[in-house]
Amino acid sequence: MLGRRALKLLAGSPLPANWWYPSPPKESERVAREGPLSIEIVSHCWGYSRLLAYQLTSLIDHPISDARVRMTVFHGKEDTATVNLLAFIKEHRINNLEWNWRVLPPQQLFRRSIGRNLAALESSADWLWFTDCDMTFQTDCLDSLNAVLQGRRDALVYPQTESKTDAYAQEDAEQPNVLKTPELLRVAPEDFIEHQVTRATGPLQITHGDVARSVGYCNAVPYYQQPQARWQKADEDRMFRWLLGTQGVPVEVDGVCRVQHVQKGRYAEHGPVTSLRRQVRAWQDSWRRFGNT
Repeated sequence: MLGRRALKLLAGSPLPANWWYPSPPKESERVAREGPLSIEIVSHCWGYSRLLAYQLTSLIDHPISDARVRMTVFHGKEDTATVNLLAFIKEHRINNLEWNWRVLPPQQLFRRSIGRNLAALESSADWLWFTDCDMTFQTDCLDSLNAVLQGRRDALVYPQTESKTDAYAQEDAEQPNVLKTPELLRVAPEDFIEHQVTRATGPLQITHGDVARSVGYCNAVPYYQQPQARWQKADEDRMFRWLLGTQGVPVEVDGVCRVQHVQKGRYAEHGPVTSLRRQVRAWQDSWRRFGNT
């Protein structure tokens, strides 16, 4: 089994993935679906219930008219704040929207590609949007996505723009991203700043359903399907693009908005590395504000 460094080198190389791994179905073999599309959004949450509340609230606040959406959230039963939030959210019944909560053992949850792979192989959706729980779907997001995907056969597309908030730092230093009491959370529209996107990064990977069911999410790469003892960095995002042979095709989608955060809920909250991460995020935040004044 190839290790992390070898896989990162491969995924960053010009070598074709089909020398080692199965190819996705050819474009001519994919169905070009039209009309109201079924779209499955696949998200993960571990120690990020506050951010997940923003994400799920955005779906409640912005009803979907043209598409049929399934919101899948992989989480762990040990994360009680997330479990409580999901129970609260499930009481909200929204037209054209299905809630789908999926529990994984922590060791499987900690390797994000395991859940993504399960969803890819099992989904019946026309398209799957692999994202993270800091992404929100604001006004007209999913209806505009439904419109732009009409009749397409691309293996992978991504929104050509996304908007981001400044980096939020929560007041609770011990549990900065934990929502103690389930509630709906919203961001003012003026707090989002638009940015251009150049490739299908981890939270912006929108995959044709026929491709997902055929190759999964790094399904043929054993390293990315191994449970882990702690949360892993998502190196598999680049591997996924390499396996599909594309960086993605940009499409125009409205209301793609991310809630940035200074502190990481999934990692250790102390130590020099964590401190450096926070400083870098703060510097990035200041630079974005400077560049948009």
